[in-house]
Amino acid sequence: MSLRVAVQMDPIETVKIGGDSTFALMLEAQKRGHTLSHYAATALSAEQGRVRARARRLTVKPELGAHYEWAGDPATIDLGHDSDVVLMRQDPPFDMGYITATHLLEMVAGETLVVNDPAEVRNAPEKLFVLRYPDLMPPTLVTRSLDEAMAFRAVHGAVVVKPLYGNAGAAVFLIDKTDGNLPALVELFGSVWREPFMVQAFLPQVSEGDKRIVLVDGIATGAINRLPKSGEIRSNLAAGGEAKPTDLTPREVEICARIGPDLKSRGLIFVGIDVIAGYLTEINVTSPTGILAIDRFNGTDTPALIWNAIETRVAARN
Repeated sequence: MSLRVAVQMDPIETVKIGGDSTFALMLEAQKRGHTLSHYAATALSAEQGRVRARARRLTVKPELGAHYEWAGDPATIDLGHDSDVVLMRQDPPFDMGYITATHLLEMVAGETLVVNDPAEVRNAPEKLFVLRYPDLMPPTLVTRSLDEAMAFRAVHGAVVVKPLYGNAGAAVFLIDKTDGNLPALVELFGSVWREPFMVQAFLPQVSEGDKRIVLVDGIATGAINRLPKSGEIRSNLAAGGEAKPTDLTPREVEICARIGPDLKSRGLIFVGIDVIAGYLTEINVTSPTGILAIDRFNGTDTPALIWNAIETRVAARN
């Protein structure tokens, strides 16, 4: 089948094609004969029950500095009538702009397959959705209270404090048991964010790696081990972490088996989970990354697996 694919993402000009998962998905779609249109989340509008976007057709190619070419002038498209698939792939922050985009795309989900399902993306922010599986997680507290944070640290020792809606390792702090900065940090978080923050027991095994495991339609398809650079606790590739090949442990297979059916039933086709020392720390559904590194190490083709799942769902809808 030839599908009309609209990609909601950040500016195509800024894409780093060597590691960008969205670009890899676009290349695979084009390879299969699908047509591509690009638009930003800010280009969405709605009127009389119809959702539109100011989009532009394009072609892509794996050439650094010449990775895209526009195939026409910008035009307003009806996402329900003029597209078969919408890839919602703009990067966080998961703010009210992001949430508004999920509400608008939910209006077209009955006519067009939106990946990932926008209502479920809205209901599954990375650091909150994981709370549904408390037995798989390290000890975790979500709070705005300094007293609760201090009491949690008194029980668990060193803790990691991070905002609920951050991304790419931004504003993640390690506070050990005797560190006097916890009150000031809680004060800072309260002045910057209105939401609660997350406190987790520190897992020193993070020095041995933080695994990113990709699940496609509920099935684990590959993983990388991300090692933090010297002097860091953050292993995110965006924060300087180094990707290494890895296999899944029995515990990680168990985690994927537990959460996979739930992800599939929710229409969360492309998901990346983070696991440290056998503990599930995040479930990433907004704009997961890491598939190119996984494929380089394992000789797999994750974009093809994702498009197989998408095409299967489109065929079932039709």
